[in-house]
Amino acid sequence: MRREAKPGPRWLGTLLFVPLLLAVAWLLTRPLLWLGMDPGTVKLLVSLGAFVLFLVCLPLRLRRVWGIAHPWRCLGLNAPLRRSVPALVHGLLDAALLLSGLIMLLLALGQAHWGSGLTPGQTINALALMGVGFAEELLFRGWLWGELQLRLDQGRAAVAQAVVFGLLHTRFDQGWAIPLGLLPGMFVLGLVLAGQRSKDGNLLAGAVGLHGGLVAGWFALQSGLLRLEPSIPVWLVGPNYNPVAALPDYNPVGGLLGWLGLIQLLRLRWRWLRLSESE
Repeated sequence: MRREAKPGPRWLGTLLFVPLLLAVAWLLTRPLLWLGMDPGTVKLLVSLGAFVLFLVCLPLRLRRVWGIAHPWRCLGLNAPLRRSVPALVHGLLDAALLLSGLIMLLLALGQAHWGSGLTPGQTINALALMGVGFAEELLFRGWLWGELQLRLDQGRAAVAQAVVFGLLHTRFDQGWAIPLGLLPGMFVLGLVLAGQRSKDGNLLAGAVGLHGGLVAGWFALQSGLLRLEPSIPVWLVGPNYNPVAALPDYNPVGGLLGWLGLIQLLRLRWRWLRLSESE
């Protein structure tokens, strides 16, 4: 599905597209700080505003730069429910299987015990986090992967988007232990999600289900479904972003157990990435 690149500053446009949207959203929300709004809330509004601008500008960019007449169909979103719903469900099931394997290993190793359950508020938060899967898949496996294919073949573009995905999800402000664990894990996850979209015939729903299911499911587990031992090693379960908080905030993608699960999933998706390279 390689697209012929047209003359013009494609790389510059790719690099500046999202940062410019963030800059506009940042400028629009500055007055809220002057009015005394909480900085954390303003930061959230910046992200939401930038995503709204992204949704508005994305079809315009695809029509003008990619030469696409049907942007949402090209991004894998405008598809019949009979195709999208099964893909979404399969992605959610893959996320559930991955998390189930992680839970069983943690329980077997004595590093976790069953918790007391979720409050209604925590359940709503977990469901809302499914939106993170949609937003990031549209950004990385939708727009960015397609944008990179203006200059690269589909396989190399998949690797490039996984590198960007890993870099933007790695916390470089907390020492080098976190990047060393998260970078390879996020890179593999980026490849897995690209392979998921290829497997689903360009539909984005399966990748959204897998990504959103992992984010929402792990939040639910940490919030009350599972009780992790305080002494659990970070190399096993990933870094804890809030070690002093009452509830932990581990990221299993940066730990050994997460790597093992993702590598197994990548083995199942690699064939589809290889097929993408040959197209």
